[in-house]
Amino acid sequence: MMIDGQRSSDLATSTVLAYYKAFNAGDWEGMLAQLTDDVAHDANQGGRSVGKDAFRAFLARMDRSYREELRDIVVMACPDGARAAAEFVVHGTYLATDEGLPSATGQTYVLPGGAFFDLRGGKIARVTNYYNLQDWLRQVGA
Repeated sequence: MMIDGQRSSDLATSTVLAYYKAFNAGDWEGMLAQLTDDVAHDANQGGRSVGKDAFRAFLARMDRSYREELRDIVVMACPDGARAAAEFVVHGTYLATDEGLPSATGQTYVLPGGAFFDLRGGKIARVTNYYNLQDWLRQVGA
């Protein structure tokens, strides 16, 4: 399928890549611009939040506790562009203790991660993140 002259799968891939480019730049408004207003966000091994305001609050929490860069990003999209998946390697520093997690002392970590997306109208309508929490806990000394 074509949307404004661009193949749907290419549009999905470019949308997800723009989302991660903004993430790596610390451009939270740029990330939010890639999302639908009713975006569903499934945090790793956590609950679901809905809407940009909830996503903005999540980003504020992440910004306080973590500094992360995603590397080796690979994005795959289905032909109709309705779904996509990404795999990457997270390089991070644990800056400030996050609620319910071990104390932060500036520990660094490197771990593989992934995400699954639903897309609608050229924007991300759902993002489900995954990484191995036990691996992360081990790396930060829990």
